[in-house]
Amino acid sequence: MRYIPNTSDDRREMLAAIGVGSMEELFSDIPQDILDRFEPLGIQPKSEQEVVEALQTLAERNTAHEAVCLLGGGIYDHYVPSIVGHVLSRSEFYTAYTPYQPEISQGTLTAMFEFQTLVCELTGMDVANASMYDGATALAEGVLMAKRIRREGIVAVSKALHPNVRRVLDTYCWAADIETVEIPYTESGRIDHDALPEAPAALVLQSPNTFGVIELLDGLKERLGGGLLIVAANPISLGILRPPGDDGADIVVAEGQPLGLPMGMGGPLLGLFATRQEHIRQMPGRISGQTVDAEGKIGYAMAAQTREQHIRRERATSNICTNSALCALAATVYLASVGAEGLKHVAGLNAQKAHYLADQITEIEGYRLVFDTDFFNEFTIEVPGDPGALREVLRDAGFLVTDPEELRGLGIERALRFAVTEKRTVAELDRLVDVLRGVK
Repeated sequence: MRYIPNTSDDRREMLAAIGVGSMEELFSDIPQDILDRFEPLGIQPKSEQEVVEALQTLAERNTAHEAVCLLGGGIYDHYVPSIVGHVLSRSEFYTAYTPYQPEISQGTLTAMFEFQTLVCELTGMDVANASMYDGATALAEGVLMAKRIRREGIVAVSKALHPNVRRVLDTYCWAADIETVEIPYTESGRIDHDALPEAPAALVLQSPNTFGVIELLDGLKERLGGGLLIVAANPISLGILRPPGDDGADIVVAEGQPLGLPMGMGGPLLGLFATRQEHIRQMPGRISGQTVDAEGKIGYAMAAQTREQHIRRERATSNICTNSALCALAATVYLASVGAEGLKHVAGLNAQKAHYLADQITEIEGYRLVFDTDFFNEFTIEVPGDPGALREVLRDAGFLVTDPEELRGLGIERALRFAVTEKRTVAELDRLVDVLRGVK
């Protein structure tokens, strides 16, 4: 049964079984002032058929799938090859939970190992874990890891982080009593190197950042006085951009959603996490390793599990996630199917189409790039008039772009951000430009 309501008799029986006389008594430990804030939803009991019909009616009002998506900020509308869904739909993958006796699940461990290998190749790092929940929590865990390694010093954070990622990071740092300092961006949209504190525990930045600008990492590590360089990357961009590891990054994280996962109204997501070999014992998550069995055949074993279930609690470095296995498998299948040249081609299409749209928009009077510098597949445009009203015009015309309030919170007035992926056609982009030309 998909929809199993509880009758009044069911509820009375359950309450009696735990020695409680009423629902009010069940929640009596919650302070009354909190209970007073809640109001009845006014939902009347309905049959399963009525619920299904009501939900279908609501779903039919959703027209987002009919719009051209130029949303960005960490989640992107990329094409997902059909082979990804085919492999994920195999029952041995999508019904399996995390293997607590992993050596009997060689297929799961093999997939983890291949995922880790691909992440290392993408990021230019020595070792990667078997994944995390999402890019935002992976970045926050990177900061916690840096503090375990460095112990002393504040954490410098670029102001040009995606705001949603920044909120997650701030929550983690508040709970862990980690002091942070915000580093402003310059007129180029890049981090202000001159504003860096002396010998921070770590520097956190995103490239491409929330404005779409590609940060220059070369030589940045040397300015940190021993502090760790933590880079949040767009994994698709690494098809054409130099890996952060080649520029001295100590920890590289990423939101893996672009690698074979749909936007899905914001989830599920996938965290990528990689670091240097010398920091492996401080890395959260789990690691699959390749070995040989007694007969000399290749096999896989869980090389590290840093959860409190497996080691002393005070030594545990894991977060709430062991690994996001099914989503990591999607990324593995995606990367294996497109290959290195395929990823380079996809990344190139993203960059070329984004620059095509930016060139077309900036030919319209009153529109200009906020940061006239290198960008990947996202860019920020200063617009004439009210950006909120212009966003509504675009939405009515079938185009979805980022809420300008997000940019306003970062000090950018009268601007919209556009994210262009390989899925966008030239015809769609030209139509968007025609809409902008027609706005009075």
